[in-house]
Amino acid sequence: MGIVVVKPGPLTLVEDLGRPGWASLGLSPSGALDRQSLRLANLLVGNPAGAAGLEILLGGLRLRIVKASTVAVTGAEGIVTLDGPEIPLNQAVRAAPGAVLDFGAPLFGLRYYLAVQGGIDAPQLLGSRSTDMLSGEGPAPLTSGEHLGTGRELVRNGSDPLPAVRRAPDPGQVIVMRVDPGPRVDWFDDDSWRRLVSQEWTLSPDSNRIGARLLGRPLKQVRLEELPSEGMVLGALQVPPSGLPTVFLADHPVTGGYPVIAVVRRTDLDLLGQARPGQRIRFLG
Repeated sequence: MGIVVVKPGPLTLVEDLGRPGWASLGLSPSGALDRQSLRLANLLVGNPAGAAGLEILLGGLRLRIVKASTVAVTGAEGIVTLDGPEIPLNQAVRAAPGAVLDFGAPLFGLRYYLAVQGGIDAPQLLGSRSTDMLSGEGPAPLTSGEHLGTGRELVRNGSDPLPAVRRAPDPGQVIVMRVDPGPRVDWFDDDSWRRLVSQEWTLSPDSNRIGARLLGRPLKQVRLEELPSEGMVLGALQVPPSGLPTVFLADHPVTGGYPVIAVVRRTDLDLLGQARPGQRIRFLG
């Protein structure tokens, strides 16, 4: 075993790049909410980009390294220490046997990503080690005293380019995401689309890995007949009767019965993985 969990923090999950393509079995794609940060952490320590790492919500995690390894922390920005001294983020760091890794509360962003050389060795389901919080499939959230295996992944090709380091958003900044019209945009009046892309929305505290709920001026649905359940995709902006949309994230349900007015572009979704409750959001369409 390579790591012992001393304190698990509010929510620490094993995540890789997910298991897309299994909606027919009722499984969401799952995987890291901030995929670019996980890829960067893995490549820094010599792993394949899709190796399993840890997604750490709001810090509070304390780990003891059992065997010497190289680690990297990306994503949220805060104080992370190794046996006392602070370590740099977005860089590979060597951890000696017995060293203790501590994650403070992030100052920017919401989720740290930790990669360990060789990856986290958790059971696979349909080719992925990711935790799916909606279905309950995949590894359970970390608990105190748990032992994690590491070191099974093959070393990546050294010529793979590193992704750019993208700073976590300042809580006071407006996050801008691009959207394309969804399959049910005609179920809303013209003013609803203008309202969607012209106003600043606020991220609700009632958000999680399943969806980002938004607060603002409601959208108005003009077709009021019942919509049979239909397939949902990552990034779908679904609008319930309240008129307040939800952006479906990695652990989203694979079907839904509310109309989808727009879809957020995949490359912009990582930003929502680091957005805090109260963060302001704008859509470009």
